[in-house]
Amino acid sequence: MRQFFNFVKKEVYHITRDKRTLFILLAMPIIQLLLFGYAITSDIKDVRFSVLDESGSTASRQLVEKFAGNKYFIHYSDLHSYDDIEREFHKGKTKLVIVIPSDFANELQHTGTARVQLLADASDASEASIVAGYGQLIISDFQQDLSKNETIPYRIHIEQKMLYNPQLISSYNFVPGIIGLVLMLICAIMTSISIVREKEEGTMEVLLVSPIKPVYIVLAKAVPYLAIAFVNILSILFISHFLMDVPIVGNIFLILFLGILFIISALSLGLLISSIVDTQRVAMIISAVGLLVPTLLLSGLIYPIENMPWLLRAISNIIPAKWFISAVKDVMLKGMGFEAIAFECGILILMAVVLLTISIKQFKNRL
Repeated sequence: MRQFFNFVKKEVYHITRDKRTLFILLAMPIIQLLLFGYAITSDIKDVRFSVLDESGSTASRQLVEKFAGNKYFIHYSDLHSYDDIEREFHKGKTKLVIVIPSDFANELQHTGTARVQLLADASDASEASIVAGYGQLIISDFQQDLSKNETIPYRIHIEQKMLYNPQLISSYNFVPGIIGLVLMLICAIMTSISIVREKEEGTMEVLLVSPIKPVYIVLAKAVPYLAIAFVNILSILFISHFLMDVPIVGNIFLILFLGILFIISALSLGLLISSIVDTQRVAMIISAVGLLVPTLLLSGLIYPIENMPWLLRAISNIIPAKWFISAVKDVMLKGMGFEAIAFECGILILMAVVLLTISIKQFKNRL
């Protein structure tokens, strides 16, 4: 029995000696609880909507106020023509546009029926379906309010249109996210494990005594993963377009450019992880908790970022996959050009440069 407790004591000593592993074991449950508890939600709130009110009547203003007074919606902007609708959706801020025709009040007064058009951004199919459903309920409530003191009930016919994904096919939304997830898996995780394995096997020291600079050795180990990741982008785009009928409306070379920027960021993260850990086990844990989980939950791949608490929204800004997935969606589904995604490209370039610089500097210090 004494030997048993001696072995327990020895194992506790090994665990507490490795401060990084101990921190991961204690912090991982808390981090996962916070992420899964706050990020995983199907609730839709604070949905920004815009209005094209061609009627300008009391009834149309009451309908807009009905939407604005609902806890799920925020009145974002007023539009002046149909040309403004496309531009508003391209900004990526508005999720729903309410179009009230010029004869809205007149038709209600004389015929008891009127039309309202709901235009939803369906690049995220599940979110668009929920948003449009909420919009229909609000219009239905407004219709009942109008009919309270009338012998003949009013009827408002809703014309619903889903832009960028009329059939609400979920694969349209997931393909850009899958690209980001696969690239993060190949580039960051496999790169970090590959370099750490060299440390564990003792072959890194052999490489370091060669005439080649250590930094070049490390970068050379990352290049094959860059090539593999690029091939994966091409294969995913090919399969999704020709077998799954996912449209590629925008410039495919712009998508590939975004992919290269994201690959460099992911490779830099892998190099950074491998420079601060000494075992494959720790590299795997850090990669899973620090990269895969945030990429799944805080990138907009599965759950809308807008519905998360402000702290998680702030943290999502440092997740490269968030900017990559958003930009790829805009190019693939909306056909946007470089000028529309210049901000996302700038963020990815900045992240790639900063992460690569830090990882190389960290490697020089450790070597």
